[in-house]
Parts: sequence; C-alpha cells; structure tokens
Amino acid sequence: MASFIVIYDSCVLYPAPLRDLLMRFALTDLYQAKWTKDIHCEWMRSLLKNRSDLTKERLEMTRAKMDLHVKDCLVFDYEELIGSLKLPDPDDRHVLSSHQSKRTNYCDL
Repeated sequence: MASFIVIYDSCVLYPAPLRDLLMRFALTDLYQAKWTKDIHCEWMRSLLKNRSDLTKERLEMTRAKMDLHVKDCLVFDYEELIGSLKLPDPDDRHVLSSHQSKRTNYCDL
C-alpha cells in the first residue's frame, strides 16, 4: 500500500467526470485516497441543491460504492480536532482536521 495519502475534498468529488477519474486513481497504488463522512455530505448536498435530476438515493449508492471499492478510504476520529482549528473559512476545518488525524504525508485535492 502507498504511504502517501491524498484527501479528496468535496470540490473534486462534485463533478462526476473528475470524481470518476480520481476513483480510478484511488484503485492504483500511486497513493492512498481518503475522505470523511463530512466530505461526502458536502459534495452530495451541493449536487442535490444544484441538480434536480439527481436523487439522494442515487448519490447514496455512489457513496457506498466509493467506500466499498477504495480500501481504507474513510478517515475517523478527526471531529475532536475541528474546534481547535482557526481558518478563514470555518467550514474547511473538517478537511484540515482529517489531515492532522492521520499524521502522515498527505495532499489535499
């Protein structure tokens, strides 16, 4: 397994073509792709707001497939760090806290 971790943020999971490409990369050993339940909620909420042709059930199925097929993709135990972080956009604290909870080499997409 790759030692370099890439956290996928909601902005790269929102557009289906980019999400598909990144999922293909996640299935390689180039790096370890990770995300959080909060990141899932963010991209799904944005899509449902902007795309009336999509349903919550369809996006839930996409999320389940992502979690199933990308080994060890979910980051846990990051929530307690959120309150201690100061960022210009407080809504981004969950992404930074997921980095800090892994304490390893990482990159945010």
